[in-house]
Amino acid sequence: MRITATTQRIALTSLLILNLVPANGKSSEYFPPPDSAGGWRTLKDAAELESKAGMSLKKLDEAFAYAQRSSQHGGLLVVRHGWLVYERYYGKGNREAIPAMASVGKAYTSIACGIMLRDCHDKIPEGLDQRVFNETYLPEALPLNDARKADIKLGQLLSMAAGFHGEGGNPGFVNFEPSVKLQPVPAPNPPLTVDDQDRSALQTVLWTEPGGGYSYASSSPHVASIVLRHVTGMEMQEYIDQKLAKPMGWGKWGYGTHHSSGTLPHTPGGGDIAVRSTDALRFGYLLLHQGRWGTQQLVPADYVAMCGRPSPYQKHAPFSLMFEVNADGHVAGAPGDAFFKSGGGGFGIMVVPSLDLVIYKMAGSDSQYDPALTGIPQNYPYDGSRDTWKPPAKSQFNDGPIGVDDGVRRVLEMVAAAVDR
Repeated sequence: MRITATTQRIALTSLLILNLVPANGKSSEYFPPPDSAGGWRTLKDAAELESKAGMSLKKLDEAFAYAQRSSQHGGLLVVRHGWLVYERYYGKGNREAIPAMASVGKAYTSIACGIMLRDCHDKIPEGLDQRVFNETYLPEALPLNDARKADIKLGQLLSMAAGFHGEGGNPGFVNFEPSVKLQPVPAPNPPLTVDDQDRSALQTVLWTEPGGGYSYASSSPHVASIVLRHVTGMEMQEYIDQKLAKPMGWGKWGYGTHHSSGTLPHTPGGGDIAVRSTDALRFGYLLLHQGRWGTQQLVPADYVAMCGRPSPYQKHAPFSLMFEVNADGHVAGAPGDAFFKSGGGGFGIMVVPSLDLVIYKMAGSDSQYDPALTGIPQNYPYDGSRDTWKPPAKSQFNDGPIGVDDGVRRVLEMVAAAVDR
């Protein structure tokens, strides 16, 4: 989440007491089989959508129309009460597409770390409080380029509170106010190569002491993924495949690791997971059910609960363990228990426990849909209709291109408004 406007300080109200159990229990025992075995249960028309899911097709169509204005390719998928109530695509968006989802991948990094903390507790006994810039967890970081890094905790890495300088000149926030205008860090000389993936993240400059503020830095979750690699002895992609993809029945998936200058040596913890649309919904549905999939508790329920509420590790922005949280009501048209992760190109995965609702905003540009980026062959029809698409121009009727975060938040509001009971 790149904060673009001042948000209110989190109030200690009932919004902090988040109920992560579906309010009406209608989806509590339903879990979809893999798409290869039939996939999600669906509804046939607007009347069934209204009677079984309590949603307005007209309002969902309006949300889809808005989503089409926000990216070159994509789609909108909605699950309520365990029903796949809406699935529409545009451009290269397709159930069989496997685009690189940019920063949505950070949410998967976080959940993988949550599983690691349970399964490898003896190796990382302090959990999220574990200081990790040391010989045990990050030997590659030694000697430290900043002595303050010795105090960085895993929970701070996973909540953008490690003090890392955000990329692209992102501002530094303190107490929900943009207090520091961070200038882009000069490019290293000689330039970094793909083989410098870890070193680049580990040597990120600090703009404040650990815990002192918020700045959106993709290097932060990548460092967390290096910790996971050392603790589990596995690449994060392999770990996610074992702990999530196989138990939940995902189809083909991977990461955007192939680039013009070579292939990344490690799973990029900062983003670019590539997952089929209906499997992105499975991930959100897992979170809706507090980490449970059928009879298996794949993710610790208490970790999922921490993802959905304000974090003690991040006191300067509405951001938890790689999720934006709405307990302060900054997304005015969405319930206070909504939590979500956006990604470059307009992607977003959204969970609203109080409405028993999961939303996937598929999005992206040509490059994100290029199978050369992931190395995963794809074959599905595309009519070329969005080849010349450009963002709406600024006019008296609109404010021009829709920002990544603004687009995700607005779709969240519009889909929430489609719930009528």
